[in-house]
Amino acid sequence: MKFPEEFVNEMNDFFSRYKYVPQEGFYESFEKEPLKGIRFSRTKINSEDEEKQLLKDLGEGENPVSWCSGGYYINNETGGKEALYHAGVYYPQEPSAMLPAQVMAARPGEIVLDLCAAPGGKACRLGEDMKGGGILVANEISFDRSKALLRNIERSGIKGCVILNETPENIASRLPQFFDKILIDAPCSGEGMFRRDPGAVKSYMNYGPKVCVPLQESILEAAHKCLKDGGSIVYSTCTFCVDEDENQIKRFIERHPEYHVKAHPEIMGITHNGEDSILPGSMRIWPHLSEGDGHFCVHIVKGEEKDLKSAADYLINSEVRTKDKNVEAAMGMLDEVLSDKGREDILKGEFISHGTGVFQMTFDEKLFKGLKVVKTGLYVGDIKPLKSGKKVFEPSNSIALALSRSEIRDDSYLGLSRDDDRLVKYLRGETISVTPEDGLKSSGTILVGIGNYPLGFAKINGQTAKNMYPKAWRLI
Repeated sequence: MKFPEEFVNEMNDFFSRYKYVPQEGFYESFEKEPLKGIRFSRTKINSEDEEKQLLKDLGEGENPVSWCSGGYYINNETGGKEALYHAGVYYPQEPSAMLPAQVMAARPGEIVLDLCAAPGGKACRLGEDMKGGGILVANEISFDRSKALLRNIERSGIKGCVILNETPENIASRLPQFFDKILIDAPCSGEGMFRRDPGAVKSYMNYGPKVCVPLQESILEAAHKCLKDGGSIVYSTCTFCVDEDENQIKRFIERHPEYHVKAHPEIMGITHNGEDSILPGSMRIWPHLSEGDGHFCVHIVKGEEKDLKSAADYLINSEVRTKDKNVEAAMGMLDEVLSDKGREDILKGEFISHGTGVFQMTFDEKLFKGLKVVKTGLYVGDIKPLKSGKKVFEPSNSIALALSRSEIRDDSYLGLSRDDDRLVKYLRGETISVTPEDGLKSSGTILVGIGNYPLGFAKINGQTAKNMYPKAWRLI
């Protein structure tokens, strides 16, 4: 690989100055094949045994990522045509990128902001850890990239989430000192991506450290304004550049001395920067010392760390029903498919109608008034007109993927095995057949899934099930 001269000079200077990281093998590591990984959903998977069986089903061995619970190295390409991916059972993710959300350790009851969230891998992990019991704000400044973020949040079945398409400055202006925790996976020069992405070198030449450093600084300043006293920020990049990493945080703490670095216990594969380093307590993943691409991560706390769980002030815990025909239609559909547990879990909160759409809100949506909202709450479905002039409620795939098997009635769930040819037909959008052995009701709305993992809806009538899987999501 031919490296940019500026990058070589920068790294040679680093290794000559800082002897705590050996240089040997660094440049050679870029000639190795990039590593692939998947991270299993913490809301859809209940045990390590379940993970092991799924790895076996995918034709993979058990090779865990040491710094991420539920993360595994894989040998084969996954996604696309794999039904478990469509069910949100796992998320394909570069192993190093799994670190920041693990370090953040979001919890139920917190208000958490992922400030640079697309494509959504880290936001999904934060939402899984919060278990729908707080407020997750996933922001992406690029509208085009926010579409991928929306798709991944929906596929993962994340509840209690709002997606914004905003600048960090606008969020800081509208929501000062609002968040308990903030994750910043900052835009960077991308040096750690050189071996994975052929376009990364070209991007580096156009958007190197000189462009990225001031941008990162402005994002950190906005995050500071958003963060409550006692809250914390996890800052990460996929670059080796000291100016974008350790020195960026050192300068930030010099401007805001109330912050301090929170050190984490040592983990195999992570270089924990000690007292002889540029920024003690920060962490790096080096491609020649570990099984991952280049990554930097640091956890900083604003003042004395507090056990903040501020979402309780804004959560809607009681069942609220807006007197609206659209909401009534959504309730009728849900009542048709939900088990007693499903009614208890899903029907809490407020169901509201926006235009023809119905949404379940577990928090006050007025919090985000004045900001560009891509999605708020859980999208339940839409009122659709038929050719006859009649209107029907069509459930969204978001609600299907937010349900667990135990929340669905037995006579309303068709669980297909991997070798059942109806599985691929369903993902292609085709009508599928049903038999008495499937144990389904004779008519009405059902959910279809792979095993115990829901994929989407179908409308059953006798021995056929009309496909309701979204056209944009179907296999080609």
